[in-house]
Amino acid sequence: MGVYFGQYGEIALKRDTLQGALETVLDPSDVNTSTKRFSVDHSTGSLLTGDQVEIETVDKSDLELVSGHNYPDGKWFINIDPLGGIRLYESFPLAIEGLTSQALTLVAPSAAQTILIRTRNELFRHVAGVKDFEVTTSREQVDLTNLGDEFKNFYEAGIISGQGRMTCFWEHSYATGDRKNQYGNEGRDSEFPFYLAQLILRTQQGADFDALLYVYRDLNNSRRNVYYESKCIVTNIAINVTAAEVIEASIEFVCNGNIALKTGDTPGYLLQENTDKILQENQSPILLEQD
Repeated sequence: MGVYFGQYGEIALKRDTLQGALETVLDPSDVNTSTKRFSVDHSTGSLLTGDQVEIETVDKSDLELVSGHNYPDGKWFINIDPLGGIRLYESFPLAIEGLTSQALTLVAPSAAQTILIRTRNELFRHVAGVKDFEVTTSREQVDLTNLGDEFKNFYEAGIISGQGRMTCFWEHSYATGDRKNQYGNEGRDSEFPFYLAQLILRTQQGADFDALLYVYRDLNNSRRNVYYESKCIVTNIAINVTAAEVIEASIEFVCNGNIALKTGDTPGYLLQENTDKILQENQSPILLEQD
């Protein structure tokens, strides 16, 4: 009989991708080249630090924003400062750290440009500081009296729903040192509880995210992994501050999509050098075959 301990469980989440584009106007006065930051209307509450965004011009002319970038669109990671200014970075860890010296150099556009901003988050990231989590799945019974035979067969067993909660040690920066990322390597490529606190306040995209809830994870043999996969929505966050105790965040969520209990490794996709997925003609990504 195999016996598992809780330290082999973890949570990984993927920021939800914005389905609709944020359309706004980028004026020359919106770009401050000396501080490497810019601002646009309607971005507050829609974009968060660490988001990977795709910025493109509506008229397909060259995007005049990043120095040396002569294309109609581009994809970068962003950092939002306390005043709502946006800085662009090449990687997620750099965006989280938010240093001006590591931000991309900007140029002011020669004239106002109408641009579209979409979030394009594609990677699952380990949630740091998780103390414990629980997941509850249940099957809701449905009244089939007024349904036809076809729909009765579809709903005969009821609809599966799920909910859960997690407790995290409160943290809002990476200043305390490195942690393991999603690949089990030491690094700063992980989320932290402060992001989930921000997520519930998000206006345009809402508080939804994709989650991998690992019951057991073996970094040496991925075939032994056991995890739940679902789309989730944050519903409640409580911060517990007690004298002489570690500050903790209690996060509650519900599952708003299909819930699957899987084993083995998560599916991988064929990627380009810039980590963009290679798509088939039907726009679906190409899965990697693994032994």
